[in-house]
Amino acid sequence: MLRVPKKQPLYGQLFDLIHDKIDNELNPGDALPSERSLCEKYGVSRTTVRLAMAELEARGLVVRKHGRGTFVADAVQEPSNLMDTYSFTEQMKSLGRRPRTDILEFERCEAPRHIAEQLGIALGDQTIRMSRLRCADGIPMMIERTYLPAKEFRGLNREDVENKSLYDIIEKDYGQIVRVADEEFCASVARANEAAALDIAEGAPVLRLYRTTRNTRDTIIEYTYSVARADQFRYKISHQRV
Repeated sequence: MLRVPKKQPLYGQLFDLIHDKIDNELNPGDALPSERSLCEKYGVSRTTVRLAMAELEARGLVVRKHGRGTFVADAVQEPSNLMDTYSFTEQMKSLGRRPRTDILEFERCEAPRHIAEQLGIALGDQTIRMSRLRCADGIPMMIERTYLPAKEFRGLNREDVENKSLYDIIEKDYGQIVRVADEEFCASVARANEAAALDIAEGAPVLRLYRTTRNTRDTIIEYTYSVARADQFRYKISHQRV
């Protein structure tokens, strides 16, 4: 049974206990005991267990899978540097993980107002729109929706992006040299459709990322909106004083 020190709620004590087990005894992917088992083992209510598990999930320490249980998160230990030009494929390879990209959608369409503004093109101009599920070692990591100005990438097709990194295509096939990539991100929670694709619970913590890429002519050549599992990504930002 848990003993409660002053000023520490029961769920906080249970959180600390499970956190310590994750750090010292468990491995990524290990299943945690059921809510009922935790209630019986530590003599606490189901509400206390749920509050502790919710905090563990919010910290990215565990992943709850609907109908299967709760598991220790397999978080990326090496953080991504937001100051570097980012390629998911290259990043995962550098970490010794096997990247995979599933193309969920690929089409040419007229730019709606919001996308036209992001790409710096006229309303109704042609864009290439694609949605991709990015995985590493078979684990869904993020969903990306990317828009490219069609005039900069004539002839680009679905097969191209199925077989090559998008940044390889941009630079090697189309001679577009990336000069700068501006990225913003914020914490959020997964919506139902995002949770289903990422194999996480609805309402689980995610990162929403917005990326705008420019070439050496200062032309915007990419706008990408991504939803990434918070338990699978850590980010660092390096500030340089000039």
